[in-house]
Amino acid sequence: MTDTALAPKTDADADSVTVADTAAAIADIAAALKARRAVPFLGPGAFALLPPDDCPIPRNSAELTQRLNAKVTAPGRFRTNLTAVAQFIETRRHRKTLEAILNEIFRQTVPSTPVHRLLAAIPAPALIVDVWYDDVLDTLLSGHKDRSWGQIQGLSHPQSTGEWVKYYAPGGAEVTAEAAAGWETALYKPSGAVTPAGNYLISDSDYVELLTEIDIQTPIPPLVQERRAGRHFLYLGCRFDHEIQRTFGRQIAKRSSDSHWAVIQGELSRNEERFLSQHGIKRLELTLDVAVEMLEEAMNG
Repeated sequence: MTDTALAPKTDADADSVTVADTAAAIADIAAALKARRAVPFLGPGAFALLPPDDCPIPRNSAELTQRLNAKVTAPGRFRTNLTAVAQFIETRRHRKTLEAILNEIFRQTVPSTPVHRLLAAIPAPALIVDVWYDDVLDTLLSGHKDRSWGQIQGLSHPQSTGEWVKYYAPGGAEVTAEAAAGWETALYKPSGAVTPAGNYLISDSDYVELLTEIDIQTPIPPLVQERRAGRHFLYLGCRFDHEIQRTFGRQIAKRSSDSHWAVIQGELSRNEERFLSQHGIKRLELTLDVAVEMLEEAMNG
């Protein structure tokens, strides 16, 4: 499912989506975070800051695909495709087998990264989006007993009773959307998570209905739609070289501000450049750890 480049790239292409003044951009981001005008959007790339031996969970989709294949080997023609491998396990071994494998993989004690610690320390952000299946940010937020927060998790629509999401209080109890409206901070996990209930969007069948409906925003909960309005998004640990990644990045941020930021170091694919350009996302070409250090300094200054 990885998209290939469509044409030769030039330095000018990358320059067009890269901020010219990194320090000024960091100052703008810090000000927006402090004013609750920015929505952090966290991807699995944050775990690349942990050495492999210190991170017991997969740090990206490729590593998760390898872990699934180690449990149930998929045919070679789609062995590197995460959603197809998950679908193969679901079809051949049953959905409960897939969920049990995912619970085993992600129900681990995982060290927090500097990115997770930064986000947990931001005073009362209205909304945080976290697209990986871990519970690191959940655990950090739970450590602040005086905070008003909870999480919204995406569900596998084919496996649910017609719901797209569920709402959970910090202790893991399921609550209503009306109760969630009172949270100062909503942690939105659109792909689900290992805790508290092992909800996962991961297989082809999970995404078929979601991608059919997401253009009209049906799977996006009203609370998320309300809190994203007019706000800037800050993409951390995200790449946009898969169609599903771009769809989530685009649809979750729909009807928000017209300017956003993404911390991405290194070469961009043609499709990533196009995506960033089309959606007003300016790239900060920094490593995540350096970006976090600069943001912490700017927010504490």
